Amino acid sequence: MTGSYRHLPLAEVQPGMVLSDELLDKQGQVLLPAGAVLTEKMLERMPGHGIESLAVVDDSPPDPVQTAAEREAALARIAVLFRRQDPDNAEDWATQALRNLVTEFRVGKENA
Repeated sequence: MTGSYRHLPLAEVQPGMVLSDELLDKQGQVLLPAGAVLTEKMLERMPGHGIESLAVVDDSPPDPVQTAAEREAALARIAVLFRRQDPDNAEDWATQALRNLVTEFRVGKENA
């Protein structure tokens, strides 16, 4: 899946939007590949395949307030996860390395 996507109900999907992941039917068969640009004809046929929602590429600019709140929430969850770890304990390098990797994964390298 692409890095930034939105999961939308089929009624909100517009022609020209781009799939962020493969679209599979109920049997697991690939209907459309990731990156496919959706057309009106494609969207008309989706209900017949049991498709009710789609993951599409989100190319809208991020809301800085929401982004900051999401970052703070992620850091709070990480703090709970590592609540028993003493960050000043130099001998606990493995846990510190794990915490750094989790933080980088959740909030990004430049924010870690």
